[in-house]
Amino acid sequence: MIFRQLFDPETSTYTYLLADERTREAVLIDSVREQFERDVALLEQLELRLVFALETHVHADHVTAAGRLRERLGARIGIGGKSGVRNADLLLGDGDWIAFGSHRLEARATPGHTSGCTSYVGDGMAFTGDALLIRGCGRTDFQEGDARALFHSVRSRILSLPDATLLFPAHDYHGRSVTTVSEEKRWNPRLGLAQGEERFVALMQGLGLPYPKRMDEAVPANLHAGLAPAAPPRAERVAELMDEVGRQDAAQWQGAGI
Repeated sequence: MIFRQLFDPETSTYTYLLADERTREAVLIDSVREQFERDVALLEQLELRLVFALETHVHADHVTAAGRLRERLGARIGIGGKSGVRNADLLLGDGDWIAFGSHRLEARATPGHTSGCTSYVGDGMAFTGDALLIRGCGRTDFQEGDARALFHSVRSRILSLPDATLLFPAHDYHGRSVTTVSEEKRWNPRLGLAQGEERFVALMQGLGLPYPKRMDEAVPANLHAGLAPAAPPRAERVAELMDEVGRQDAAQWQGAGI
């Protein structure tokens, strides 16, 4: 299998390219709008045909290039069925499979960072989005976050994989690129096996993290696969849009400091 790990330095976001060597069918996971031309050029250079642009969740820190990849290359957009994305081609349920050539990725629902988080598992690898980071995890204080849900998602759907499984997160801020199930079970200070649920919940509730600086731009755009025009940042915009798509927690998006 062809595999490339790509990086956006502004947002510390990883994008993953996987492809079948025989059929040249490819999948791109968690694309970044500003890196669109880079990714298209790489696909052309490797003579690959992009069949799926997959998202692990509705990102709050960057705008996806998924919609543009569909327009330019004909890729189908796939994301978790509970994400609220309006114009995806595939709303993936837990246990659904994505096939490209002779390879398959299983979509595993891993809610907690957001309610629609999905990890992709196959070929001894798992792409965990923000659910599980290297020695950490995504925050749980906005976008339908739920610390208890995240604890159980990671323990039952990611750390239950074979110990040698390679784990690739959506971000890393310390220069690390990959970890394993065995490493995270032993060394993750939040979700490792030595940690308990109540301690984890208390930790996540006490983080006091700042309002994501690009959320009012990124979330509305990403709910349209990156194609919605960016709105002028204002604290209530995200709550209004969440209400429009029928999410029941819209009021929780009001104000700064969440």
